[in-house]
This record gives sequence, C-alpha cells and structure tokens, in this order.
Amino acid sequence: METFTLEQLRAVYLTAEDLRVAASILYNAYHDDPFFIEVLGQEDTSLYEQKLRAAIREELNELWQQDQPLIGLFDGERLLGVACVITQQVPLGETRYWHWRLKMVLGTGWKSTQSLIQKEVKILAQLPSTKCGVLQFIALTPIEQNKGLGTRLIQAVQSWCDEQPELDGVGVFVNDSRHQHIFLKQEFTHMADVSIGNVEGSVLFYKKPNG
Repeated sequence: METFTLEQLRAVYLTAEDLRVAASILYNAYHDDPFFIEVLGQEDTSLYEQKLRAAIREELNELWQQDQPLIGLFDGERLLGVACVITQQVPLGETRYWHWRLKMVLGTGWKSTQSLIQKEVKILAQLPSTKCGVLQFIALTPIEQNKGLGTRLIQAVQSWCDEQPELDGVGVFVNDSRHQHIFLKQEFTHMADVSIGNVEGSVLFYKKPNG
C-alpha cells in the first residue's frame, strides 16, 4: 500500500475493512450539508437520513469497485478523516453506469439521483480538461475538526494527484466559505461560481505542477 507521510500522521489508501468507519465519518460530516439536504430531502424530509446513508454507501462502494483513490488520514490505527476522489477514467455525470444509477434510485429516489448527476455535470463543465479528478468527499471525524487536519487531508490528495501521470489536477465543489478559504490556501484556484438547484457554491481546482 502506498503511503504519503505527513509528520506523525499517516495518509494511506483505505482497505475494505475501513469502509464502514469511513461511511460513518462521511455521514456525520455531510449531515447538515445544504446540497444534500436539498437533494435528498426534496421528496420526503423524514427519509433524509436514510437516503444520505444510502447515497454515501453506494458511492463508496462504487469508488471501491472502480479502484478509485480512497485516502484515509490515520493516527496509528484510528481513522481521523477521509478523502475520496473519482477520475474521469470512470464515467461521470450523464454517462454514469446504469448499475450505479439503479442502486442510487433504489436508495435515494429518481429525483435525487438526477440531482446528483447534474452536480457532476456542472463540476465537469468548469474543469480545464477531461484528465481531471473530482474530490467527491472530504471529511474529518467530528472530534478532530478545527485542529488543522483538514489541511493535512487536502495535502494528501495533492500528493496523490502529483504522482498520477494521467491527471492534470483535481476539482471540488464547495458551498461553505470557510472550507473554500482552506482550499484556496492550499493552491486551489477559483474556476467559477455555480448554482446547483438552490445551493450556491464554487468550483475550485488544484492544478498539478506541470499539469
């Protein structure tokens, strides 16, 4: 397993045994995210938490099955944070695989699945080439937030990206100004302001050196 060293912490690829804890970290981090609240709560707000769990579970499973990078930030054996990237080697947006669409529809509903697809379409439209990754998820466990570890996790993604000869960089959609500030400090650049449904945000991009 490839390791990216960050002082006393370890940033390594997740194993299958890590996925359950990773899903829990992502669920807690994205529970109050405006985009997911709008997309997954639009038909029945009482089912929001169930749909969020399903969306995270299915996306993690898809990323795992497609050998996409799932990076974990560890302190010893304890998983502190997760970053999940998907590259355009996997069909995204309107070209998503039918098996992914079916599982998402069953877990979140037709309208929610279409909104998730449209989010990817809008992100991809702002990236400089088809050789870019998209940061689907990035999160820390609640008790480890506000300690500067988010920066470490972003740096792990950048280190991974720098070693990928087929990639030009990594894009991300950010709808929180505090998070946007952190990404911009880590050499991401602002590509465009976009609206996804009623949620306003920005597409940011990290350009790999010589990318």
